[in-house]
Amino acid sequence: MTTIQNIAILGATGSIGASTLDVIARHPSRFRVAALTANRQVDELAELCRRHRPDYACVADSSHAPRLRERLAGAGVGCKVLAGEAGLVEIASLPKVDCVMAAIVGAAGLRATLAAAKAGKKLLLANKEALVVAGPVFMETVRSSGATLLPIDSEHNAIFQCLPPFAAGELATKGIRRILLTGSGGPFRARARAELHRVTPEEACAHPNWVMGRKISVDSATMMNKGLEIIEAHWLFGASPQQIQVVVHPQSVVHSMVEYADGSVIAQLGHPDMRTPIAQALAYPERIDAGVSSLDLFRIGVLSFEQPDFERFPALGLAYAALRSGGAAPATLNAANEVAVAAFLEGRLPFLRITAVIEETLASAAANTPAALEDVLAADASARGRASQIVARFNSNAA
Repeated sequence: MTTIQNIAILGATGSIGASTLDVIARHPSRFRVAALTANRQVDELAELCRRHRPDYACVADSSHAPRLRERLAGAGVGCKVLAGEAGLVEIASLPKVDCVMAAIVGAAGLRATLAAAKAGKKLLLANKEALVVAGPVFMETVRSSGATLLPIDSEHNAIFQCLPPFAAGELATKGIRRILLTGSGGPFRARARAELHRVTPEEACAHPNWVMGRKISVDSATMMNKGLEIIEAHWLFGASPQQIQVVVHPQSVVHSMVEYADGSVIAQLGHPDMRTPIAQALAYPERIDAGVSSLDLFRIGVLSFEQPDFERFPALGLAYAALRSGGAAPATLNAANEVAVAAFLEGRLPFLRITAVIEETLASAAANTPAALEDVLAADASARGRASQIVARFNSNAA
């Protein structure tokens, strides 16, 4: 008999959360929703609680907790309401929770994701920033606690499926030559950089293949998402920067590949649907239905691959540089990107200035390697302050 897994979803109201709940609902004999969290989307979270009846619900923004309690009481839902970062950490560490889906976007989910790792959970990592910002600290926590870490990003989940059993740092001894990290190139793949000066948030968020949140969609448009994934791949798979190559693949059918020393290349293919990697990780090492249709290769017809244009997408070069620099540089890269993207989405920064903010912030990154979570958070806060100053200066100059 299959034991029912109790699942906590950090970031339940986002696109990853919705896909996770869809897969769980298809397998009520295997999975149960134990806890759901959101930032401040009270109505959406209350409705999810009404449908899935978790034991716990949490809003990261504590000011919204009274309203959530009121909404749940009105709907006859008796789950316990928690609030704030402490509430997220508590949910990620609950003894009754077997598996944690870490899907809070950005560095905001770092402490709760780390708490799940420290508690030795089966951890489904959709929050790439946890590894980008705190790679050494995070991986050491996973190793010391015995947590099971399964990547959810479609690319890293594909790489995981294409690799033999491994441990961090073992790629060279496993006969691996390269990791080929695919990316669609986003909505501006074929547009000259000179044409991107007047890009609007709506254009940047119109991804040709994937349905994603606004921040991640902008990251795809700058290809910073691929830059962050380079750093994530380094920590997940023990790959050096030289072993990680970005490949532009407009169809988003090949989700990534691994090249072996004997010349073999193993690829994972599928529809651009996040339910596939989520189902793979939830049921690992088994396979279950994800609600995704079969791949029709005859209809697809052609799969194409291109080299990335580092001039059009300077974010890629910045990510490689941050990874090679080490220390606080990856945390600085991520923090500056979050600040710059938020400014762009709010109309305070032109699209092409996003990478300019990141580059200037990186120039002031500390050289020391964060040894603990508090060091990571201090580096993150410092970089955010610096990036905010640069954004303000750009606005002042533009005025």
